[in-house]
Amino acid sequence: MTIERDVQERDVHKQLLKNAQAISPTLSAAIEQNGPTVLKPKRDTPFAEHLCRAVTGQQLSVKAAAAIWGRVVDSVPENTALMDYFLSVDPQALRECGLSRAKAKTVGAIATAASQGQLDAAELAALTHLERTKRLTALWGIGPWTTDMMGIFYFGDPDIWPEGDLAARKTLERLTSKRRKTLRTAAQFAPYRSYLALHMWQYVDAKPDESAKP
Repeated sequence: MTIERDVQERDVHKQLLKNAQAISPTLSAAIEQNGPTVLKPKRDTPFAEHLCRAVTGQQLSVKAAAAIWGRVVDSVPENTALMDYFLSVDPQALRECGLSRAKAKTVGAIATAASQGQLDAAELAALTHLERTKRLTALWGIGPWTTDMMGIFYFGDPDIWPEGDLAARKTLERLTSKRRKTLRTAAQFAPYRSYLALHMWQYVDAKPDESAKP
């Protein structure tokens, strides 16, 4: 982490704590316990591939998702690009790797969009999250949860609250009040709602009793 980024993350952390203290001592304590959280986009793979992998792992444990994706990658013929393979592969072959029928169809839709130049990472990065969501959800099988994950983890957008993520939503609710609407609570952390989500995931992962649940 550079000095500049370190200072930025600490400033964000101070702001999150200030906002949380006005809402709930329990929420503030959880954020303080986590310490400054880093939001760092991960672009080690092309966007279309990253999107396919995210779709593959939906509603699965990290271990199961990694195993299925590994089988998918291993099934690609030598010297064949992954997106080219998804364009031509029999969906049944993907199902034999562990993908559901719907996920196999979505992967094909992503490959088609990529081949038509619709998933250029630089172009998508220049859009607002709302604009990007509108474009990506036009693809078969892509919903708001997936676009939220891409916005946070691939593009590094600082101000996304993934309301559709059960772990983030339930953890925020538990740290505040079931009577509070999580969207309204998260809105008080703008323009750093992605950091709030990171804190919710970090907090629940740090609690042994919670992380052991399916």
